[in-house]
Amino acid sequence: MLEYIYRDMLSMVRFLPYGLVLGGVVFAVFFRTMNKIRKRGGKGPAAMLPVAAFGTYLSLMLVITFLSRESGSGGDGIDLELFSTWGINDRNNAFVVENVLLFIPYGILGPWAIERLRRFWSCVLLGAVTSLTIETLQLVTERGYFQIDDILTNTLGTAVGFLVWRLFFRGKR
Repeated sequence: MLEYIYRDMLSMVRFLPYGLVLGGVVFAVFFRTMNKIRKRGGKGPAAMLPVAAFGTYLSLMLVITFLSRESGSGGDGIDLELFSTWGINDRNNAFVVENVLLFIPYGILGPWAIERLRRFWSCVLLGAVTSLTIETLQLVTERGYFQIDDILTNTLGTAVGFLVWRLFFRGKR
């Protein structure tokens, strides 16, 4: 299983330049929008590094979940059975672990960049909504399967990431 995870992660490195370029654009838009909202609320500008990190991560995630797949690779695949992927074989188990790993940075970088995500349920709920959006778009664009397991494991990854962020944040206080 670990070899599958290693190979899959290595194969995603080729998409890094696309993600970084898109990340620059997303960062610029995200940062500007965020600061307009903060200014209306009477707050000062947001810190640039956390917003840049979160924007770049979101861009990389979109590139990985959409551009790394062939068009039509999802077909009409919808899997609404819970835990249907785990335990079948090492390949499927690797997919489950990769889905958790993909969203751990969401739970770390989201609260670092956006104050409203510094509450556990806010962060986890937004992670779940983001995952649901990705799964729905994969279904509509036929660039992946819509799997309830993916939403569950991505949400779990967000929760794990948030707990890591919380440990780090509390340690810095």
